Amino acid sequence: MPGTVQSIERAAAILRLLAGGSGRLALGEIARSLDLAKGTTHGILRTLQHVGFVEQDRVSGRYQLGTALLHLGTAHLDINELRSRSINWADPLAARSGEAVRIGTVLDGQVLVVHHVFRPDDTFQTLDVGALLPLHATALGKVLLAYRAEGAVPPKELVRFTRRTILSPRALAAELQQVRDTGWALEAEETTPGNASVAAPIRGYGGLVVGAIGINGLVERICDSHYRPHQHLVAYVRDAARAISQDLGAARR
Repeated sequence: MPGTVQSIERAAAILRLLAGGSGRLALGEIARSLDLAKGTTHGILRTLQHVGFVEQDRVSGRYQLGTALLHLGTAHLDINELRSRSINWADPLAARSGEAVRIGTVLDGQVLVVHHVFRPDDTFQTLDVGALLPLHATALGKVLLAYRAEGAVPPKELVRFTRRTILSPRALAAELQQVRDTGWALEAEETTPGNASVAAPIRGYGGLVVGAIGINGLVERICDSHYRPHQHLVAYVRDAARAISQDLGAARR
């Protein structure tokens, strides 16, 4: 029985290392982590870069996973990949909006929060990473439902959380159509009284929606007295979503 191909094993190890990190890695860091010579590591990275599996940042020279990996037989995006590609825009969005930022994807019929940036003030806050939120009663969830992200299916029973929670399938369908028409979603006191959120879709290769990014805070800061979101906040969220999408290989919109 023939043995394994060492160069392929090393390439796979590099891809796993990049996938497991929270950001870009330098050539020396990759070589030391895998106990490889720098020349060998550089040769493998150049090959992976040539086929689109790895990308190199032009300024820092550091390496990260490439967008070509996103269409290898599946539209599914690894959670670590979504999180690592989103980090660069989540912090600036929190700073611009003055609100907390959450990034979510679908898990078992709910929204899984994969990244959370605290609101930039001194108030007490709890980390939401790993939290599961309802699809029908959150802005993140409405985005994922509206664009039919992988695994996003309207729940059979629309659970009530507040007096403003959408409970009618017809009303939810109309809301999701509005999300598709405008390109963003609003949730105002539908999950928690006094809170509101705005979210927009994150697209991967081919334009498929793989996640959502949004801001979350007090309803009086995000909306006017008629529960309409302030348009500058909507613009901030959509700008961040477009930037992440382009980094993931989506076409410029």
